[in-house]
Amino acid sequence: MVPAPSSIAARVREIADVFSAADADPGWLLCDRHPAEAVAFTFVEPDGSTVDLTFGALRERSERFAGVLAGLGVGRGDRVATVMGKSVDLVTVLVGTWRRGAVYAPLFTAFAVDAVSSRLSGAQAKVVVADPGQVAKVTDGPWQIIVAAPEDLGERLGSAEPATASTAIGGDGAFVHMFTSGTTGAPKAVVHPLRYAAGWQSYLQFALGVREDSVYWCGADPGWAYGLYSAVVAPLALGLRSVLQRGGFDAAATWQAMVDLAITDYAAAPTVFRSLRTSGVAVPEGLALQRLSSAGEPLTAEVNEWAERALGLQVHDHYGQTELGMTVGFPHHPDLAIEVQPRTMGIALPGWSVTVLREGTSTEAGIGEPGLLAVDVAASPLLTFSGYAGRETTERFTPDGRYYLSGDLATRSGDGTLRFSSRDDDVIIMAGYRIGPFDVESVLGQHPAVAECAVVAGPDPVRGEVVEAFVVLREDVVGSDELIGELQTHVRERYAAHAYPRRVHLVTALPKTASGKIQRAQLRRDLRAAGMPR
Repeated sequence: MVPAPSSIAARVREIADVFSAADADPGWLLCDRHPAEAVAFTFVEPDGSTVDLTFGALRERSERFAGVLAGLGVGRGDRVATVMGKSVDLVTVLVGTWRRGAVYAPLFTAFAVDAVSSRLSGAQAKVVVADPGQVAKVTDGPWQIIVAAPEDLGERLGSAEPATASTAIGGDGAFVHMFTSGTTGAPKAVVHPLRYAAGWQSYLQFALGVREDSVYWCGADPGWAYGLYSAVVAPLALGLRSVLQRGGFDAAATWQAMVDLAITDYAAAPTVFRSLRTSGVAVPEGLALQRLSSAGEPLTAEVNEWAERALGLQVHDHYGQTELGMTVGFPHHPDLAIEVQPRTMGIALPGWSVTVLREGTSTEAGIGEPGLLAVDVAASPLLTFSGYAGRETTERFTPDGRYYLSGDLATRSGDGTLRFSSRDDDVIIMAGYRIGPFDVESVLGQHPAVAECAVVAGPDPVRGEVVEAFVVLREDVVGSDELIGELQTHVRERYAAHAYPRRVHLVTALPKTASGKIQRAQLRRDLRAAGMPR
């Protein structure tokens, strides 16, 4: 791998040391140490207007929310979940939770009732804060529910006694409890320690290359790891203003906000760039863009063909996982930058040692030889993952414990760059969201017309991949276009609006192994061979 300059490697270790300290305090690290008058967040409203939140105001609001939690009996290690969009209330809840020493559990707002409930139960949430439009998804349980509205959260903040003392939890203290996408089983829980945040500060500085004078905007949703850490946690750690746009993606509104706020650094999933490219909205004059970045799924070549022609810039792709943080990519930092290559992942980022192993071994694969993408544990000071919550063992490490196995296949080149080959599991990456087949299949299989089903990834020119379902109907059921629409709606309403199958294939049987396991790889091959429409 290409080593980082010694000065950057030393700086990464300094960041890691700060967040690893025995007395590390998230309230101090993410808020209180920054100038009170500095802007922490700029919120872009649907009408294009903006609202600034300073670090001083964030401190005052989060102290009050910490007081609310204290009154509810929430203490260190208790889980506080949200089902919320980007807002002043959201960041207030986040920082107030960490100030109390509690653990934050993010839930994506597109999840339906069952997905929300299972994750709340899995995290053993004590408090849930939900937007008014989301609270119906939160079923009764052992958790206390707060509605993010003036008559509930607003009144609580106004009457609470501020908890001015922030709780030091130390670098190994639990910080975030989130769930990966299930592939061959239920979603797995990952508990990030506070020192996990060091990797994201390093990512912002050295991979995204943000500077003190940057106007930074990450368009990813904070309900997922990339959005939570790139749009919220890392900018807070740096004391850097972060732009959060309320509501869903809109090409015209995105361009306008870039002009109005003079955005210099923009990061988003590749699907956002594809949507900007195909939206029909003209690229406006007056852009101040200097650096573009993407993550969440492989970047397709046409994005940079458009970006270079329309913007005079290239999008730098980056790769990571919920378990790890961001490990590989094309850095923007001038001391690390290399030429962007199509269909290539990039190089190991500072703080990480990444290689390719021959399957089933701890032996490096040869140059150009496909193998498992792996992280050298001892040589990666930003690695924090040791296993999934509630599980005694994990298949993520080689038997000798030397390497973390990503589950993805790749090759390495002589120049130190890595090339993504394929995923070693069946996870579907749509528009940057990782969707596990197990979740969708579980909901789809609950429909009375379905005997069995399988879900795979199908290519899509904008989203990269979409969910495609193969369904075997019960013997007494007749297939129809109306039934297909009903199955799609069933998944939308019972699991998540973003994860419904864009196409449903009604089949008489599913390919299986001798032991009865569904062969999803065969279904994907069948799709390609048949040239089925998307």
